[in-house]
Amino acid sequence: MNEVLWFLMLLSNFILVILAYRWWGKTGLYIWTSIATIIANVQVIKTVSLFWIVATMGNIVYATSFLATDILSENHGKKDAKRAVYVGFFSLISTTILMQIALMFSPHASDFSQEALTTIFGFLPRIAVASMAAYWCSQLHDVWAYDFWKKRFPTRRHIWIRNNASTMVSQLIDTSIFTLVAFIGVFSAEIWWQIFWSTYLLKWIVAMLDTPFVYLARRMKESGKVGRL
Repeated sequence: MNEVLWFLMLLSNFILVILAYRWWGKTGLYIWTSIATIIANVQVIKTVSLFWIVATMGNIVYATSFLATDILSENHGKKDAKRAVYVGFFSLISTTILMQIALMFSPHASDFSQEALTTIFGFLPRIAVASMAAYWCSQLHDVWAYDFWKKRFPTRRHIWIRNNASTMVSQLIDTSIFTLVAFIGVFSAEIWWQIFWSTYLLKWIVAMLDTPFVYLARRMKESGKVGRL
């Protein structure tokens, strides 16, 4: 069932990104970037068996933050794409600070959530540091690279080149930094390598499959079917 659920998760994420853009335009993509950054750093704590390899959750939702910035780069320009990166970065810092303070409160005798919250968010500072470093480097590279390739392949039919050429390198940067900071010493070397390659492979697949949605977003923008908030 994990493989079926993975494709269901993939399709759900793509649809939600497009709906956010359709209803609220640029603001919708800023909202999605914030959601994706927070959710991915909660899901990544869970490891699963997927396509006969060990993988962490969160790869899909995190990868769609690159889809959001690519749509912004394509339809609105480099400046707006960078703004989404800053929104996601701020969202992650805010979540980390607020949840660490929340965990410091002494729970009441009737409380049943402290242990579960500690399990999830107690590991968050290390995950957050790893994610912030990886996110900052990879997302800014993605915005720069998309603009770089867009100047060289500016036509609509070349969207697939600039989308994939920018995202696939950015995902390698992201995966390298994140897995080194987050998981070195946490898992054995064998499991770490499986997580590294599975994480990059799954993000690579998401990047490849999200290309039609960049074309769709471009068509929506040109036909005036993008909302505002």
